[in-house]
Amino acid sequence: MDEGQIQQVRSFNRALTRRIGVLGDNYLERGRPLAESRLLFEIGRDGADVRELRARLSLDSGYLSRLLRALEGQGLVKSHPAAADARVRRATLTRKGLREFEALDQRSQGLAISLLAPLGSAQRARMIEAMAEVERLLRAAAVVIVPADPDGADARACVDAYLGELDRTFENGFDPAQGPSAKPEELVPPVGLFLLARLDDEAVGCAALKLIARGVGEIKRMWVAPSARGLGVAQRLLEALEQHAAATGLRTLRLDTHRSLEAARAMYLRNGYREIPAYNDNPYAHHWFEKRIGPQRRAS
Repeated sequence: MDEGQIQQVRSFNRALTRRIGVLGDNYLERGRPLAESRLLFEIGRDGADVRELRARLSLDSGYLSRLLRALEGQGLVKSHPAAADARVRRATLTRKGLREFEALDQRSQGLAISLLAPLGSAQRARMIEAMAEVERLLRAAAVVIVPADPDGADARACVDAYLGELDRTFENGFDPAQGPSAKPEELVPPVGLFLLARLDDEAVGCAALKLIARGVGEIKRMWVAPSARGLGVAQRLLEALEQHAAATGLRTLRLDTHRSLEAARAMYLRNGYREIPAYNDNPYAHHWFEKRIGPQRRAS
């Protein structure tokens, strides 16, 4: 990785934290540090389950508990069992907490205005555009790709969403029993692989690899949730499958796709897949692709 890029990230972090005033214990001049203020804001007017707060803020259980106790000690928050499930703890704001929430909201609004007000209209537009792009890329950087059990709850949820989307997209619907199989037992090592993409502890995409012949693998179940599209998740899933395939000795990857999935076809073409004659009788396929990924024999 380029050292100049790393230093630019560090410089940006220093400038941002100084400018928005998160280095002290008096964030937005409300007498508490940023972590407590942010937690108060995330609990919000409607309250939130503690486990949701932990995932949303990427906090470990111990630190989150200490923050909650601090806010409870200030009379701003109370926690209690959730109505739907007594095993789940829920945090809500007290009346005093609601008043503090409103004060924080107003101060945060004022901070945003103070960042924009000194700039001219063109600079303001550039800053907003840059902030939106940085936020998008930060979300993209938070995505992790991990091997998963294809029969696990998150994997099944992703596959069900994928199959449901195909059924809505294809003009005559989609019946997975009519096409080539992709059973869970076919998508585990050494004959396959199932990957999940996770963002903020939520499964937002999947992809699988299935061995179909000696040295030949087939890409299956490539799907990204609408909420995570545009973050490069499908590209990373594809690259991870290719790396695994090459590491396990596969020489060729194949896949088929429907004519309506134009974005998918474009991605495969960008990544060096070439269109080939049909290699299966999938009734939902209109295009078949192949890519050589292993060492090739020299012509004699």
